[in-house]
Amino acid sequence: MYAVGGSENPTINSEGNYYVAPNNPYFKDVTKRIADGGSNIDGWESWNWASVGDMFENGAYFTDSGAASTDGFVYAKATSFSARPASMVAAMTNGAGPLML
Repeated sequence: MYAVGGSENPTINSEGNYYVAPNNPYFKDVTKRIADGGSNIDGWESWNWASVGDMFENGAYFTDSGAASTDGFVYAKATSFSARPASMVAAMTNGAGPLML
């Protein structure tokens, strides 16, 4: 149904991922936001979710929201490593699970 989900105003940084949508036309957005009313947060449009360098197949898409990155680099202080390019996913995960490319 979705690959990335959250509720209660999370920050989501997706970089270098490979998303393949199923043939079902209702499940192309890889994001799912659940605004359950548990706090006084604004609507999900203000939640900081970003996709940088991801690859999308079969109509998959990521719905960005919130503040846009000014330099195209999402992670800043969030991590100390660089994400590999999404084009390497198939080679890195060959035989690692159900994803068959």
